Amino acid sequence: MWLWVQSVLVPLLTLYLCGVKVLIYQLFNRSFTLPALPKQNGRVAIVTGGTRGMGFETARHLARLGMHVIIAEFVFVDLTSLTSVRRFAQTFKVRGLPLHVLVNNAGTMLVPERQTEDGFEFHFGLNYLGHFLLTHLLLDSLSRSGRHGCCSRIVNVSSATHYAGVLNLDDLNRRTCYSSHGAYSQSKLALVLFTYYLQEQLTAGGFSVTVNAVDPGMVDTALYDNLWSLAQAMKKPVAKILFRTPAEGAATAIYAAAAQEVEEVGGCYLYNGHKTRSSDLSYSSELQANLWRRSCELVGLKEAETLCCGLTRSIEGFTSETHM
Repeated sequence: MWLWVQSVLVPLLTLYLCGVKVLIYQLFNRSFTLPALPKQNGRVAIVTGGTRGMGFETARHLARLGMHVIIAEFVFVDLTSLTSVRRFAQTFKVRGLPLHVLVNNAGTMLVPERQTEDGFEFHFGLNYLGHFLLTHLLLDSLSRSGRHGCCSRIVNVSSATHYAGVLNLDDLNRRTCYSSHGAYSQSKLALVLFTYYLQEQLTAGGFSVTVNAVDPGMVDTALYDNLWSLAQAMKKPVAKILFRTPAEGAATAIYAAAAQEVEEVGGCYLYNGHKTRSSDLSYSSELQANLWRRSCELVGLKEAETLCCGLTRSIEGFTSETHM
């Protein structure tokens, strides 16, 4: 009984409490308005989850600025499949294009318990681990394309639910007692931890690549389709009044991807266009490093911790074997 309360009831209540806090903020604060952004002619971006919702709005706005935008689903990639992620990265590299912006936007929320084809919990695999591997495989392209004063940029789309997240490195697949609320929160916390640790490595190595996490707020998208019936009924009238539109929700990700104000600025959590403090847990250097190591093991990366000693070597040295 106590295990159920701790693993299922507490994550559910904590996540909805986060949601209430966000809605109260959005009730009294206007959505972030993008400043005038510089033209992005000649720059190349990849946006995951770019066929609808915030991902579509992000891709569309970047394209309007002059970027050549690749929507990952159009050049097929299934982020729940590590094989598919590797194939996509290889296909992109063969084209010989530079890469200036990577927006890790794709995600799912509150799906019933299920696993990816590689055996990972679905939220953890899609929201975090697929993006972790994709980012590593594209780091050499990002590094070659960036330069001092014009860095390449990685944008990880997290969520306020990360404040409710806890991360058990011994049970990342949440097999002890499953909670979709806890699994979603964990995946969004993992993205923030990854953001901070990766930026630390990139800075130490002198690479002209920045990485930031963004929080879009509560946005009226298909993410909420998996809410149970009563919650769905309650959400509809609230969403019309308090939720952000997909275009409004995408604004901070677009800002992080293109604004001059964040040139050479990394390792930040951005909410409503401003630097904001993320959860206390997300600043744990030990947890960041441990998650990094465990993630490398899970996706089969070798020598990934030597990122600063040789970026190309570290991302080429992976094996298709996945360690569970």
